[in-house]
Amino acid sequence: MKKQLFVLLFALLPFTAMAAPLPEQPFSMTPDLHDKESLQRGMQMYVNYCMGCHSLEHQRFSRAAADLDMPQELVEENLIFSSGLAFNDQMHIAMQSGESEGWFGVAPPDLTLFNRLRGSDYIYSYLLTFYRDPGQPLGVNNMVLEASAMPNVLEPLQGVQEMVCSETDQPVRGQSPDPLSGKYQSCDVLQVTQPGSMEPAEFEEAVYDLTNFLAYVGEPSKLKAQALAPKVLIFIFIFGVIAYLLKREYWRDVH
Repeated sequence: MKKQLFVLLFALLPFTAMAAPLPEQPFSMTPDLHDKESLQRGMQMYVNYCMGCHSLEHQRFSRAAADLDMPQELVEENLIFSSGLAFNDQMHIAMQSGESEGWFGVAPPDLTLFNRLRGSDYIYSYLLTFYRDPGQPLGVNNMVLEASAMPNVLEPLQGVQEMVCSETDQPVRGQSPDPLSGKYQSCDVLQVTQPGSMEPAEFEEAVYDLTNFLAYVGEPSKLKAQALAPKVLIFIFIFGVIAYLLKREYWRDVH
């Protein structure tokens, strides 16, 4: 038995070695799939600010409404804007991939599984770190994804954010020191120079809700799985007790 367990653990080693960790992001968040109000606000944010370009082709309005305790009438009146979509339809968009590729240089990806691909920290940090960059085609850049083709659609909420540079003695990759001072230019601080409609804390909460919703969309069955897990464990415990008692009864005469 010990030999078999050793062989099994040895066989699993290559799979654990292949799982390389993602790079650390400037901001982090922990999704809370039980916070229905946050998920509801996140869905509203997504429909209003993201769904013009990014579809959720593997998610239905009806499934989200059922999981997040949202009445059908409320969803149809406030979250379904296209006349070509119904309550039971998938969350498609009207934009054609060929047209969007011509406008942005690359077709905006479907985001149903994006959280499972990149992680919540990546999405949260990405949405918080847009800044003005006149050298880019859309006038903005991003700390997480350099030269991103996505416009800063949340700028009216956050405000205009700009990169602040300062001198440092620490070497900066790809940069030569100033010949007079011997210092480097470090540009890694973002500052809101023109306020938006939201306060900074309020905007961070809104981005949290949006990221939380995308975490839910990536694995909507997780809510039901977590609700079912205690029942399964109780069943296994009861079945284990019955199986043990039955085993004792069968082996009583043998011993």
